[in-house]
Amino acid sequence: MRLRRLVLLVVAAPLTVWAGLDLYLFALPSIDRPLRADAVIVLAGDRTPRLDRGLALMRASVARTLVISDGRDPLWPAANRLCARGGAGFRVVCFRPEPYSTRGEARGFARLARQRGWRNVVVVTSTFHVTRARMLFRRCFTGRVQGVGAHASLHRSLFNYVSEPAKLLVQAVLARAC
Repeated sequence: MRLRRLVLLVVAAPLTVWAGLDLYLFALPSIDRPLRADAVIVLAGDRTPRLDRGLALMRASVARTLVISDGRDPLWPAANRLCARGGAGFRVVCFRPEPYSTRGEARGFARLARQRGWRNVVVVTSTFHVTRARMLFRRCFTGRVQGVGAHASLHRSLFNYVSEPAKLLVQAVLARAC
């Protein structure tokens, strides 16, 4: 009986800590209330909710420039139209990140920001991704970084609540450079 409780404790304690951190960092992360920015960037990934959230910020006049990562991908027609024609009352800048990752997006945005003199940005991504995306953008971009979450589909969120902690750990411990 004692051994069973000890085994249960050894298994349950780390799972409880992991679940709590997962909830805190990925399900309910700190989301910024976007202030005026030089640009709003929509990260590639769960495209429709992210682009919708970015466009809502543009309609609220948060920034004058919308940046879309991988917006010219032929499988993303809504972004293709914006990249080709621009937005209603705002500029649109599209780029393909190299490497094709959140780190590549942060590096690509930082280059654009240096070229254009941008000092603050609102990063739009899925809610589960805000913590890691904000960390990477702060490493690469010297200005103010605000993170805003868009609700991801349930099946995508469930997968990412499992994978995102590992990705964050790699970025926080092993891959610390921009």
